[in-house]
Amino acid sequence: MSDFSKEDKIMAFSLLGDFLRKPNAAFNQVIHSAQNYNAWFTPAEVSKAVAALGNMLNHTDLQNWLATYPENSKVNTIGLVLAGNLPLVGLHDVLCVLSTGNKAVIKPSSQDNQLLIAVLNQLFYIEPRFKAMVKIVLKLDNFDAIIATGSNNTSRYFEYYFGRVPHIIRKARNAVAVLTGNETCHELQLLGEDIFSYYGLGCRNVSKLFVPKGYDFNFFFESIESYNPIINHHKYHNNYDYNKSIYLVNKTPHLDNGFLLLSPNEALCSPLAVLYHQSYNNLADIEKQIMANQNSLQVIVSHANLNTPVAAVNFGESQKPKINDYADGVNTLQFLASLG
Repeated sequence: MSDFSKEDKIMAFSLLGDFLRKPNAAFNQVIHSAQNYNAWFTPAEVSKAVAALGNMLNHTDLQNWLATYPENSKVNTIGLVLAGNLPLVGLHDVLCVLSTGNKAVIKPSSQDNQLLIAVLNQLFYIEPRFKAMVKIVLKLDNFDAIIATGSNNTSRYFEYYFGRVPHIIRKARNAVAVLTGNETCHELQLLGEDIFSYYGLGCRNVSKLFVPKGYDFNFFFESIESYNPIINHHKYHNNYDYNKSIYLVNKTPHLDNGFLLLSPNEALCSPLAVLYHQSYNNLADIEKQIMANQNSLQVIVSHANLNTPVAAVNFGESQKPKINDYADGVNTLQFLASLG
């Protein structure tokens, strides 16, 4: 692999980004057929994910990302257990492994198999040398390190099976939004992207609002009204109906705009079609709560000036990570470089 330079890889990833920003007819067919394997992967949501990846893989950001990474002195085999909650959510881990000259042994999620393989095939077409560095498997074995992503339940199994080798094991996380009450209608409409993109299934989706005491939710509901069509998705609608019935039977306090339920709750992770909210007196209290829960949070959406270790983004940006935004804040390139 010594003749496979960093510049070669940057160029290949950049060309893949060009392709994803403007896919051909064959790949568009893959996009449109994804919902046959996963009902959440509608053409609109898959296209959104593909475009976001295309924007992530731009030449300038790739150069900056890989400028200082040390290529491994030996080739390691990295086992990857990929999530499938969002379209192509595991691709970043694959690119990290390939960037550092290692081999990727991939166990894809059954929920996101076809899309991943289609993107990898396009990468192999652009740069054939990558093909020898990737293997798709049903069961992982013979690996030097592991990167595994799953739920809080599956993470315990990952720790048991993979704890003997160097590893990154990710659990479920969520995003929250901290509102000041001074947000414009446009900002709250953008917040709708953070809430509803990919039907709220991602670890970067906002699942809870922190709002100042006495906050009027009418303006919030008016600002997100354009997302009403989400209720037409049968699986989302089923979750909405189920949670609404539970709240009504249990007489749980909640607000309802016909496609989203708002309920006061101190928990961070809300069910699908539900958004938790919690009032605060001052931002210092929120900072303390975020500090106490930082290992459960992926990102904060706010224009407030918060002093926390959790990354903050602007409204509408939670599902548009950059190439150097690492899941759980763990630098994957540094982990791979540490293997030698």
